[in-house]
Amino acid sequence: MRTPTPARSRFLLSAVAAASVAALSLTACGSGSGVPSGAGSARGAAAKSGAIPTTDVVSAVREDGRAAALLPPGTTALTVAVTVGGTPPGTAYLPDGKTLTGQDVDFAEAVAKVLGIRLTIEQAGFEAILPALDSGKYDVGAANFGVTDERRKVIDFVTYINDGQGFATRSDSKLSKITDLRQLCGLNVATGAGTTFEATLEENKKVCSDAGEKPYGVQTYGEQSAVWSSVQQGRSDVVMSTINGLRYAVAHQPGLKFLNEYHRLDVGFAFKKGTKLAPAFQAAVNRLITDGTYDRILRKWGTTASAIDTSRISPPELKN
Repeated sequence: MRTPTPARSRFLLSAVAAASVAALSLTACGSGSGVPSGAGSARGAAAKSGAIPTTDVVSAVREDGRAAALLPPGTTALTVAVTVGGTPPGTAYLPDGKTLTGQDVDFAEAVAKVLGIRLTIEQAGFEAILPALDSGKYDVGAANFGVTDERRKVIDFVTYINDGQGFATRSDSKLSKITDLRQLCGLNVATGAGTTFEATLEENKKVCSDAGEKPYGVQTYGEQSAVWSSVQQGRSDVVMSTINGLRYAVAHQPGLKFLNEYHRLDVGFAFKKGTKLAPAFQAAVNRLITDGTYDRILRKWGTTASAIDTSRISPPELKN
């Protein structure tokens, strides 16, 4: 994994109300990772999992002059904000406790190689990234941000995968598939704070009372390690998180089972509204798709079911 150069570039674009951006953090996807009980800190969880892929899928990527020509004049370096969730395919630390890795990191670094720019990757709290884009602290957000219609009002996106919402639980649970949130009535649902999952659950609590049933409880946590501890220790009955993160956790940790996909969303790099970077990033992602790098990244992280055919700039929210 390449060590990013600390250089950076800032672009002063039209101002967007910071409060609006902060509010929209509730409609973002989570970091896409899951950590079982007893994992401890994000760095400790990554080190203990013993299953973090280390295949180099980025260093061979070459600059594409046509894509690079779409960058704003003078752009030589950018700062990308990521959120460390603990385990792949989301951003995590390698056992050295210093090197960041994950699907988002690979895509960000591959795009930088195509565009011929230097990259600084910085860790940030999930809910802090969007307001920081607006203030200019970061140029790009890469933390499994789902593309929603509400968010598109103040954030620009360049899509690179398709992920979404799903459910998982303990292997001994009687739950098998959740197709209607009414199936959650009377249960406790663990999820990440400030995510689409929390927003979806809170917005639909009335389905239980409308059906004359006990509402489900929403238990939110700032770290995925706490989410999984909650369900493993019986404080929660089910986890709602990213499809890719749930599948990875179930495949690599004992005592868990994946229930089903619930709602798909496009996922994209996030930018301040009005960015001039979007066309270049879109061209870079599409170059990665055509030259085979894209498929190699997805295969590395076991997320080939999240492949897209072409990158788009701020497409409408998927409705399914």
